[in-house]
Amino acid sequence: MSKLRVNCFTISLDGYGAGPNQSREEPLGVGGESLHEWMFPTRAFRQMSGKDGTTGTDNDFVVRSFENAGAWIMGRNMFGPVRGPWPDDAWKGWWGDNPPYHCDTFVLTRHPRRSISMEGGTTFHFVTEGIEAALDRAKKAANGKDVRLGGGASTIRQYVEAGLVDEMHVAIAPKLLGSGEPLFAGMDFSKLGFDVTEHVPTKAATHVVLRKRKAFLGVRKAG
Repeated sequence: MSKLRVNCFTISLDGYGAGPNQSREEPLGVGGESLHEWMFPTRAFRQMSGKDGTTGTDNDFVVRSFENAGAWIMGRNMFGPVRGPWPDDAWKGWWGDNPPYHCDTFVLTRHPRRSISMEGGTTFHFVTEGIEAALDRAKKAANGKDVRLGGGASTIRQYVEAGLVDEMHVAIAPKLLGSGEPLFAGMDFSKLGFDVTEHVPTKAATHVVLRKRKAFLGVRKAG
């Protein structure tokens, strides 16, 4: 059964998935890039640019994040810094001509835009009908595989609150941002059906996996 899952989403010790003042120069907000220092040296990450890297627990979690992923969903902020109606088709993401997704990727937005086909098999589709419509389209595109939910924190929160997320891997970085986009604030993940099923510390991060209890699987929140 296809699952909606979050992988390698990194938060600071004080709970923020991105820092304040996000911009083209600071896409993850002030201090936000430092959250991902646990990932940057890993072999799985560095192989995307043809380099070798470290193995071990951190690398294992990156490898796991791509396994059985047949489609992606992301918020518009993760796709880029452009706000409001799309002025043109010039912006095609942060990742160059060959993004790392290599499958159909659905971008949540209020403003229509034509799909963009990129090198390596990534096609960005822009969904204006809301989170459930994006998930339905992503599951069809995944063809039985899982759908991976990217950021930002607000996008993940919407899907969690709607009862649509089945599994989450969160990496907690030993950093303090002070402000930014919170992931857990004001939400009762236990009441929403999650249990902590893995807890693995490394020198660079603490990896926590939360999975939906069986009684909550496939249950979408009414309303």
